[in-house]
Amino acid sequence: MLAGRAVLFLSLTWTTCRGLAMPRVAECGVSCSPGFTCRSRVNRNIFNSFCQHTPRSLSPSVLEALTLSTAMKCAPRNDCSLVLRVQASLTLHEGLRGLEACSMNVDTQETRCQSVRVSRASRRLQVGRQLQVHFDCFEVGVAQSLYVTLRTVPHFCGIQLDRQYRVEDCGDQDVGRNLPGCSAKKFSYWVDRDRKVVRVQAPEAPGGSDYYVRLCLKWFTCEDVGAPARVTANGLSRTVSLPYSRELPCLCLEGWSATPDAVRMQACPFEDDTEALWDAVHYHPGAQALSWEPACPVSGHVSLCWRPGPGALCHQLENSGRAAHGRVQYPRVDTQPQLCLKFSTSRGFWVRCPFKGQRFQAWKMTVQPAASQGHLRVTFFSPEAAHFQVYLCQQRKTWPPACRPALWATALPPASGDFMAGPAVAFVDVPRDEACVPNTCIQGRRTDMLFSAPQQLCDLWCPASQGTAD
Repeated sequence: MLAGRAVLFLSLTWTTCRGLAMPRVAECGVSCSPGFTCRSRVNRNIFNSFCQHTPRSLSPSVLEALTLSTAMKCAPRNDCSLVLRVQASLTLHEGLRGLEACSMNVDTQETRCQSVRVSRASRRLQVGRQLQVHFDCFEVGVAQSLYVTLRTVPHFCGIQLDRQYRVEDCGDQDVGRNLPGCSAKKFSYWVDRDRKVVRVQAPEAPGGSDYYVRLCLKWFTCEDVGAPARVTANGLSRTVSLPYSRELPCLCLEGWSATPDAVRMQACPFEDDTEALWDAVHYHPGAQALSWEPACPVSGHVSLCWRPGPGALCHQLENSGRAAHGRVQYPRVDTQPQLCLKFSTSRGFWVRCPFKGQRFQAWKMTVQPAASQGHLRVTFFSPEAAHFQVYLCQQRKTWPPACRPALWATALPPASGDFMAGPAVAFVDVPRDEACVPNTCIQGRRTDMLFSAPQQLCDLWCPASQGTAD
């Protein structure tokens, strides 16, 4: 029972970065903010898993914050262990009796919950005030992946906070020095890129136990790539070969001894090989959609861009920027060779142009003298019906160029035009004296697609004007 005791909440200014000391806890406990009378429960109340209808008077933002951190608990003359600290806050409502925090081990699905109940008398006095609760004692293991949820008591539907959290591994200086499992020997490895094999030398496991090694893709957890290889304690060789198909930055080795709660050691041989991430670009002809899905976790930015020529800068298309955290898809994309995908991360940027090749048919634009005096005719050829606009743009040192209002192209009847270029589908006549000004470009754009790269012809030789944009 925590009755009316003033509890000091420490604002931890350190983080879990390597080399910084982790906070210590001497005893496990649960505490509430001053003025609240609380009692805690460690056992799980299964009935709180089922949500109740939310009263209209209860705001979905009643749960205000959920903060997670790791602390270390060290017994005198004994080994240390890790605990998860959960700090939560909510605005007390007359229909709420408290809070419940649950931590689930993503690998084993084991769930542990702690709840705090506010006494009835305290609830009547503190309605509308902020309640802060500090849970100190969720026991966790090195490098565990956790899924933490915070709910009200009783649990109302739609009112819940969730966080993913990864406990520090043995690479953390404080953890590596004080956790007994981190003193285990690490495996060694070497990569044969020609044969696409990683050879692993397993260490001597404690107690003469067997040792396991596997390849895995490291997302929030490390997902299996093939079956683990087992090195028996009495085997003649402690070397195993693990084949792989692609050199991905998240393709990692994981090794552990066949003992209960063994600490798993990880190494990622290809963590600097990012090139393969940008090749997973696919075009879906039926939906005219372009998609990219990363094979590894990526933090960055992706956009469509227009590359006017070989080696030129790729200029971002409007409204095409996306966060590169997962699958990205662009609908109704024009299959122009100059339309590309640009990937930007903290390490640099990469450009992929999926339509650069002969297997994608693209529209073309030509400029010729028009039948009417003083005009040039811009003609569009396309293997399918399409709509176009024409701009007269003035080149300048900075991007984008200064373009004048659009001229709409007039649609042509089917099967007209030059059969060598493809069927002509539209044309527009532009004044010769405007198009022939130095540093002026005729720019054509397709308008019936959401994303399309323009084509442009610049510095036309007007006395015998004829040009073609491919």
